[in-house]
Amino acid sequence: MNIIGKPRRRVDGRAKVTGRTTFADDVMLPRMLHCKLLRSTVPHARIVRIDVTRALARPGVHLALTGRDFPVSYGILPVSQDEHALAVDRVRFVGDPVAAIIARDELTAFEALDFIDVEYEPLHTFADPEDSLSRPEPRIHEYGDAGNIHKAVSLRFGDVAQAFADADRVFEDTFFYQGNTHLPIEQHAAVAARDADGKLVLWSSTQTPHYVHRALAKALTLPAAHIRVIATPNGGGFGGKSDPFNHEMVVAKAALMLDRPVKICLTREEVFYCHRGAATRS
Repeated sequence: MNIIGKPRRRVDGRAKVTGRTTFADDVMLPRMLHCKLLRSTVPHARIVRIDVTRALARPGVHLALTGRDFPVSYGILPVSQDEHALAVDRVRFVGDPVAAIIARDELTAFEALDFIDVEYEPLHTFADPEDSLSRPEPRIHEYGDAGNIHKAVSLRFGDVAQAFADADRVFEDTFFYQGNTHLPIEQHAAVAARDADGKLVLWSSTQTPHYVHRALAKALTLPAAHIRVIATPNGGGFGGKSDPFNHEMVVAKAALMLDRPVKICLTREEVFYCHRGAATRS
């Protein structure tokens, strides 16, 4: 019982309480640029036109990216390789990223977003599961069991009929749960750069560097051996940083195109937009 039941100093405690821990947003590199994402203001629509001409003309803007720069999709599950770093032809939720600006500083990038012109053709908004079940068209994604049913599953274990017969009471109902989200103190952040050998390095506040590594190789069509993902210390995660995210793909692409380091740190609002579902913690 030398360890169990005894107070032990956290191995990372001293660095954290003295402010010496380097989080993703603390990474500062020479000649570093900053990225901001333009996000959809409509829940479901076709993208008719994106014009970044006015944004590119702004002083301090180095690059503008759209979905055409990311034609290869990715995803965390084999069945759902349906994500793009920036929306290609359709947006599917408010906050879906449609364009990116890379500029000399964060404020310049943020202000340039207002000069991107986007024209949408609205599609039906599916606001709840019942609406999605009752309306097979328009399909949110072009795959799935049928219509807007991604997958229909029925699970049975053992002798179900006998279990019902032996039960004192049988309850049948439909249950709905309110959504919830993670709220770590640290927002998602990432920095991308080429190393001395020209290979991609990404520092990210991620809980799953191997997932990010695999998604980067696919989305950017790069050999996995040419990519290094560094999971920086997290200012909280709780499962909310367990996926590859759009912003990681975007800054990686921008850093390769410009041959300069590129950083992004999401706002608190953007953290809610990229929410994927809460992991259970007690």
